[in-house]
Amino acid sequence: MNMPTPLIKANNLWKKYGSNVVLERLNLTVNAGEFITMVGTSGCGKSTFLKMLLGMEEPTSGKLLLDGKQIPNEPDQSRGIVFQQYSVFPHLTVLENVIIAREFEHSPFIGKLFGGKKQQVIDEAKLLLESIGLTAALKKYPHELSGGMKQRLAIAQALIRQPRILLLDEPFGALDPGIRADMHQLILKLWREHNLTVFMVTHDLSEGFYLGTRLWVFDKLRRDPHAPEAYGASITYDLPITRNKIMPTELQATQLQTTQMQEA
Repeated sequence: MNMPTPLIKANNLWKKYGSNVVLERLNLTVNAGEFITMVGTSGCGKSTFLKMLLGMEEPTSGKLLLDGKQIPNEPDQSRGIVFQQYSVFPHLTVLENVIIAREFEHSPFIGKLFGGKKQQVIDEAKLLLESIGLTAALKKYPHELSGGMKQRLAIAQALIRQPRILLLDEPFGALDPGIRADMHQLILKLWREHNLTVFMVTHDLSEGFYLGTRLWVFDKLRRDPHAPEAYGASITYDLPITRNKIMPTELQATQLQTTQMQEA
């Protein structure tokens, strides 16, 4: 029986900048629909690996494959990314910020759509913004939004192109704890609804365990105190997380059913 091709596969992957080894000997496979969270100390290559998945950086040696083929060396529609710093256009409204991603996809040089195609993209953008709770802010500009709303907008920008893979580089690090909890529920909802494969960098271990289906720990296996840049990091732990993640509405429904059974 033939096994399905993994969505992402790395074979003996290395990344160097001159004499500085950032990543070494990465070997991994990721299937479609997984939610990979990545933790580790600063500078251990998590964001570098994310950039290689996006196509912003190329491996120094080894292979990084998407559907069995070398990942394109530039971003495309299959991969969307959300950074910690809000990547939104300050001179555009919320709706315009989402629409422009599709406009450049259809018309990269002109950046404009017209007629029926324009209206179709507007309708898609409004539906997406409704699903992430920004309907009331369609005509607002980024400076009028809270931090959590700006991050929701950045997520909408990434999702409007319908990517298969969503890359998150510490997307909630600058948010207050209460807002982060709301964003956790949102990203889990979107992961399920859009059938995404997610790679997320975080410095919060509890966040990594809560959101992910697998947690990767990046660290150096080899160290040289006289030449700390001589060796790169690798994935030292690959931990499967099988705990079900219950959404608040699902949790309330479960509690209600339990109460009804007890009363009966």
